[in-house]
Amino acid sequence: MLKINKILYPTDFSNCSKQAFPHALFLAQKYSAEFHMLHVVTVRLSDVDELELEPSHLEEYNASLEKHAKVESDKLIREHKEIANRIINIQKRGNSPSAVILQYAYKNDMDLIVMGTHGRRGLGYLFLGSVAEEVTRFARRPVYSIREQKLITSVENINRILVPVDFSEYSKQALQYANELCKMYLAELEIMHVIEDKIHPALYATGKSSIFDIIPDIKEKSSALIQEMFDEISGEKVKFSLRIVKGIPAQEILEHVENNKVDLIVLPTHGTSGLDRFLLGSVAEKIIRRSICPVFIIKSFGKQLL
Repeated sequence: MLKINKILYPTDFSNCSKQAFPHALFLAQKYSAEFHMLHVVTVRLSDVDELELEPSHLEEYNASLEKHAKVESDKLIREHKEIANRIINIQKRGNSPSAVILQYAYKNDMDLIVMGTHGRRGLGYLFLGSVAEEVTRFARRPVYSIREQKLITSVENINRILVPVDFSEYSKQALQYANELCKMYLAELEIMHVIEDKIHPALYATGKSSIFDIIPDIKEKSSALIQEMFDEISGEKVKFSLRIVKGIPAQEILEHVENNKVDLIVLPTHGTSGLDRFLLGSVAEKIIRRSICPVFIIKSFGKQLL
């Protein structure tokens, strides 16, 4: 079972962040979690120049932004009275919204960050498009990323959850998360493995150019390994469907999501040592940036919810 006691929901009150709000709220209700709604007021030098603000008027301008933010947040809270007593409404000032969000999440021991992506410039100048990317990369806890869409993915319509896997320990962890989320959402589970059709240069002399020539039954072996991994996760297990394809991982996963009814991706990320531990990797970042459905990102480092 997932243990979620504190949820951080950063917002600039744009349409983008508002689409993420029901998802954060739903999880807070399901897990009886504290709901921290954070708004970051950021005034950039370019804004000061554009508005022709005198230094003496900067504090007044900041205060006006904070006042508008309080009006917006109070309105949002009034619309959801059922959880109003658990919403902790926070405003912070800072030069970098992502840095403020990350610092708040760390200092207050947040379990999960739920936020929108590809936001437009909104109240407080919180650019959730680029900010979300930075938060996702550097946060030492899972991040639930919801991309802005014309047709909103509602929490009631999360019926199929996709988890892409390789044969790493991270994939086994992702299977455990996906299994728990499927039970919570009452959703179907789909496991996907992409076989990259490339061989090591040392095998070029064999005259074979495809991994399928070298291992003809690679799909069957992959299927057996995935079943074995799934059997090893703990707790009650849901039924799953398995899709094994050949191709480039990010491309195949994104095409599958676009052409099929996938409502949520559970994505494991591979951290390494040193500074590289914060990099998500090219496959994960491509999926996060381009996925039309929400993505639940699990870190190989930092806080875990299992």
